[in-house]
This record gives sequence, structure tokens and C-alpha cells, in this order.
Amino acid sequence: MKWILQYLRGTSKVCFCFGPGQPVLDAYTDANMSRGIDSSKSTCGYLMTFVGRAVSWQSKLQKCVALSTTEAEYIAAAEPCKELLWMVNFLEELGLNQERYVLYCDNESVIHLAKNVTYHAQTKNIQRRYHWICEVVEENLVELEKVHTDQNGLDMSTKNLPKSKIEACHLKAGLVESPM
Repeated sequence: MKWILQYLRGTSKVCFCFGPGQPVLDAYTDANMSRGIDSSKSTCGYLMTFVGRAVSWQSKLQKCVALSTTEAEYIAAAEPCKELLWMVNFLEELGLNQERYVLYCDNESVIHLAKNVTYHAQTKNIQRRYHWICEVVEENLVELEKVHTDQNGLDMSTKNLPKSKIEACHLKAGLVESPM
């Protein structure tokens, strides 16, 4: 409870600030293996930015227990992929098209797994419903790309971080200090 109150006091003047920029939609995904002490479930989430500002985000415990970091990150990538496809359709209805849509992930194993749709004995425990991301990547609807963890603005939603890293995540999400 003390950490929550400290966070609220430290971020009371932080707000979203939209301004000029390129109309580019980007998505970030991340997971933190087994942070749920009581349930052994991993924390996962996503962050969608448009014109460099957060427009959609989520952080929650996964519905199932992941047996590896790759599995936790792979499961975490499914939800933002669905949200990204919805946002792509929405932007296209508004007449805004971009050349490619990227889901940034800081786990290379997830990227290789999504691009290689063959059977993997090591991943046979992953529920089939999460493998549809392979189809999305194969059809070039979404591209999965590696992002260094320092450039992933979502770390603030899945991990305990020092103040300097939280400030960097705020900048990535388009959060700025209010002048008031």
C-alpha cells in the first residue's frame, strides 16, 4: 500500500500531451514471469502508441500459468496483436493507412516462434489459441520486431523499476509533467 501511495504522490502531475507528429501506430508487449506470488501467474501487458502517445494499454495477470519465459511472453503477445488489428481497421476507416504495423517484443524466442509455424516439442504445452499469432505474422498483417528492454515503454506496467527507468517509460508513452 505504501508503494501505491508513493507512486500516486510522485505521478500526480503527470498527464498525456498530444501534439504534432507522424501518425504512426506502434505496439509494445511484455511479460514478467511469475510475479504473482499467490497464483504463480505471470504479469503481461501491452501499450499502443499513436503519434508517439499512448492510446491503449493493459496490464494484468495471465489466465494460465506459464512454464517458461518464452511461453509467458508468447501468451502476452496474443492480446496486443488482437488490439493492434482492431486499431488498424479503425484507422483505415478514418482513411489513415501506414505501410507496416509493428508489434515490438523484447524476447527473440517469441519472434522466432511466431515466424516458424512448424511443430516445436518444447512448446507443445502452449494452448492452441495463442498460436493464431503465427497466421497473423505469416499473412503480413503485423510484424514482430525485437526491441531492447530499455526502449520498451511497457516495462513500467509489468516490473518494479527504479525512478529513472519509470521516467524513460513515461516519455515513451507520451506522459509529461504538467506545468500546473
